[in-house]
Amino acid sequence: MAVEYSTELCKKLERRFGELELHRPFRVERYDAGDELEYEVHPTQAAAQPGRIRLAIEKFVGGGFAGQVYRVRVLEADETLDGLLPPGGVFALKILIPPSGGSLFFRNVLHYVGFQGAFQLQTNPTAARAGALWQKFIRRGARVRFGEDSCVNDVHCTFVDRTLGSCGEISDWIDGRVWQLEVDDRVDLLKRWRKGKPVDETQLGSPEYRAKRDFMTSFVRLLNDMGAHEFARQYEWTTCKSQPNCLKRSSTEENPEAGLTAVDFRAGLTLLPFLPMSPGDFLLILKGLGRGSLVQFDRGNLHKLRKFTEQHAEYFSDMGELLEELENAEKLYRDSLIDITHHHFRLLFSRSLWRQIFASAVTGWRVRGLIDESNEKAIRGRAFVVLLFQVLGMLPFVGRAIIKAWGEADYRRHYGAMIKSPSYLRSAFRGKMLERVVSWHRSGRVKEQKAEKVASSGLSFFGNAVVSFLPLGIHRCLTDAAYLNERLYYLTIRPVKLYFDAEMREQWLRDMVSEGKRKRIISEDDSKTILSRIKEPFIQKYLKSLAVHVCTVPVTQVVSVLVAVAYVLLHPEMPRAQSWAIGLGIIALFQVVPISPGSLVRGFYVVYLVVRERNFKDYNIAVFLGFFKYVGYLAFPIQMAYRYPTLARFMAAHWATEAVHIVPVLVRTVHCSSTKCSPGFTTCR
Repeated sequence: MAVEYSTELCKKLERRFGELELHRPFRVERYDAGDELEYEVHPTQAAAQPGRIRLAIEKFVGGGFAGQVYRVRVLEADETLDGLLPPGGVFALKILIPPSGGSLFFRNVLHYVGFQGAFQLQTNPTAARAGALWQKFIRRGARVRFGEDSCVNDVHCTFVDRTLGSCGEISDWIDGRVWQLEVDDRVDLLKRWRKGKPVDETQLGSPEYRAKRDFMTSFVRLLNDMGAHEFARQYEWTTCKSQPNCLKRSSTEENPEAGLTAVDFRAGLTLLPFLPMSPGDFLLILKGLGRGSLVQFDRGNLHKLRKFTEQHAEYFSDMGELLEELENAEKLYRDSLIDITHHHFRLLFSRSLWRQIFASAVTGWRVRGLIDESNEKAIRGRAFVVLLFQVLGMLPFVGRAIIKAWGEADYRRHYGAMIKSPSYLRSAFRGKMLERVVSWHRSGRVKEQKAEKVASSGLSFFGNAVVSFLPLGIHRCLTDAAYLNERLYYLTIRPVKLYFDAEMREQWLRDMVSEGKRKRIISEDDSKTILSRIKEPFIQKYLKSLAVHVCTVPVTQVVSVLVAVAYVLLHPEMPRAQSWAIGLGIIALFQVVPISPGSLVRGFYVVYLVVRERNFKDYNIAVFLGFFKYVGYLAFPIQMAYRYPTLARFMAAHWATEAVHIVPVLVRTVHCSSTKCSPGFTTCR
């Protein structure tokens, strides 16, 4: 979900940057609502001519490893586009560079390990176009398999964004959502259904879940039949992260089986054989090895695609020219990377391959804005200079600056003025401060009231800069006293008040129910049922127990830090770096052990209740689950299932979604093209 921030403040700080009159432009990480963009776009239609288009950003939808997505409205379009993107039309704009520097770095590292080159979808227009053309063929293939092509989103054109330094694409805007929480009381039948065993479908619940699973399974089969094996990874159910790539159109709410649409075909992370990131990746790695792909990303089998189009010639009769273009684009794309695992010995003797690798590197530097047009022409074809630039590009921090100083006239003047003029150097530093503060404010690290002060004070800026590598919450706690006080109150005083104040607990439940309705994990009828029984003794008892659970949340963190600090202080003879490294290891160990100080406190509290009330029956589940970390968060909601099934379902969903923010896993950020999205919580089963 996008962070709330002030667009006006960001624009104000950008104007202050312009007043510094630096030789280089302001570094833009992403766009804001109201920004206007102009591109030369290349349609994904046979014989279509490129043209210019002007767009207005209506909304930043979100971003992940694959790129950043916006809802845009067309303001103007050349006649050469022939109504493809009519003025006034609303579309989805995807720019293939993450809005987060950390995501960009991680994505690029994995890609470089796998293919020994830059992330081509961002830096190589031919690679971006190849992906878009694959999607056009997949869309037509969906007409063959499903009888309609609307179940695959249509991509209309590709472009290069010189400001962000990335390729991008424009596709249809899908007004839809991921699936909602569904209650299924017959999980035994659902399990039989998943295994393909005969069941009485009249007794099966979760119709939307079953429809989506069926569709995605059939869609993966289609992708494999068409040769789009690695595109199918985006829709493999067992990866547990592919489900949000398939949206349900809002206009089909009455029919659980209708309106499912595949929208995302751009992978973000390279699948390395030694780094599976989901349960389904293990099998995908083995399948890839069977096809001869040690590293997987977005490679397809063009021979299989051509065979599929020939078998269904009546559907692809008008796409012969596009198929030839795709084949040419794929060859240039694959030959633009060293890619040891696929090129093998060809790297040793193919001059044409190395010429293409070097040419692609130059194109990538131009797309990213590291070199200008004149220097692009000057170094293209000069293998030694290109190789030198590639070596320099591997140097952290300074490599990129050296290439810019050499290849971009504005940056050459900028760096030269910094060396010659102390006043310009000060202005350059102030410009850097303004850029960083805009980035921090957009990400939620610096609030609006404090941003201008941080941008104007070197000391305040430095204080934020030294902790900017830390998680957002820790950054805020270390630099914002008001936020720290708020968090301390929330973690210490508020739980105690919840324990002793019945009225406050009731309001707490009302707030959770309101939030649940907003997230669409509880219906209006269920919310009325819960609130109508809020005064009952057992509800009060369980709310009190939940308050104790909230009290235990910070216990593990506090204990882990105290133990780590104690270890460092008790080992003065040990080198400081080594002792602190062990201390950090102690903190990390506390995060992964199944039973922690916090879970022990929670478990012993439940034991205390059993002994005090001499009542094991009402705590027979919580008394065991409470001792375990993470799953213990669900102990009391599950315990309620017998007496209050509606409340139990809601509380389990609520605490499970909250626990996602605590469990230490690599989470892939996915955003839906709608303001009506639910959080993507899967079927309760």
